[in-house]
Amino acid sequence: MDDFFTPEEKKELFSLYRHLVRAAGDSISRQDCQRLKQHLIKAAQGNGLQRNNFGMNPVIRDLQTAVIVAGEIGMKGSCLIGIMLHEIVKAHILSIEEVGNEYGEDVASIIKGLVKTNELYAKSPAIESENFRNLLLSFAEDMRVILIMIADRVNVMRQIKNAPNEEDRNKVANEAAYLYAPLAHKLGLYKLKSELEDLSLKYTQRDTYYYIKEKLNETKASRDKYIAAFIEPIKKKVTEAGLKFDIKGRTKSIHSIWNKIQKQKTQFEGIYDLFAIRIILDSEPDPAKEKQECWQVYSIVTDMYQPNPKRLRDWLSIPKSNGYESLHITVMGPEGKWVEVQIRTRRMDEIAERGLAAHWRYKGI
Repeated sequence: MDDFFTPEEKKELFSLYRHLVRAAGDSISRQDCQRLKQHLIKAAQGNGLQRNNFGMNPVIRDLQTAVIVAGEIGMKGSCLIGIMLHEIVKAHILSIEEVGNEYGEDVASIIKGLVKTNELYAKSPAIESENFRNLLLSFAEDMRVILIMIADRVNVMRQIKNAPNEEDRNKVANEAAYLYAPLAHKLGLYKLKSELEDLSLKYTQRDTYYYIKEKLNETKASRDKYIAAFIEPIKKKVTEAGLKFDIKGRTKSIHSIWNKIQKQKTQFEGIYDLFAIRIILDSEPDPAKEKQECWQVYSIVTDMYQPNPKRLRDWLSIPKSNGYESLHITVMGPEGKWVEVQIRTRRMDEIAERGLAAHWRYKGI
């Protein structure tokens, strides 16, 4: 066991384990926790688990992924046990049948999906194709398997920033951009999608990434000042209308700014919509009331600032297939600048940030 974990990893192991137990709450029984511990100790002692190309410890890596799945996607129980056991099953230390008997069929089916998609992944040369994405979805059979794979890639991308192995890092980063980010987008995990794209750009086009980052830092003060002036009258009017809300400006991701530079064939200075204003309403989760309050805010904003009708995006009346609901409008702000305003409720915002898992939770699934 001592050979398997470095002193730093041991510290991290205990901290991650405590974090995960807290995040899992009562979704994992004490008995399962004990069993899991025994299986992991046995696997670590038997040297059956291998580090990856970046030297990451498999137990630590799975714990980190489980923490992302619990904290940032909001899935618990079977998913977390499946993440922690799948390497042990892959190393033939534990069989799928034994998992089914000890932890239940739900955990076994998640591990089956993870093992099958892993095999497909190892064999396939055509990872870049849309066809492979669809194949992956059908192989997984369970959407939770795909969500776990996305979380694992986010985790690896966060850990390899100082990895000396540049060729492998570029491979992992490219896959993140053309396989995992589109999957995250499909499932409505916008926050993780943006992180995957930004880190991918950072690793594969370092100069571009830091050029945009520095430009954003240089223009931050004037941007903050503009956002404050734009928001002030809206705040006043929405408060007068008796609505409870949060309003904030958020800068677009580095990757999406780079995309705009490419598409519009312009310089950084030529990009006008570097940020969006988001208005989040504390509405009761009643569909009719939520929509009514969003449109009420829409009329307040468009009375104040002239809208561009071509840029209205109404995902309130018909949400996107991944559950995304929001109202996007572009209005003419002070100094003749176009500003994007997103209007949504707290529930819609959580689904927008955390995707399908949040959507299921609100539906009681």
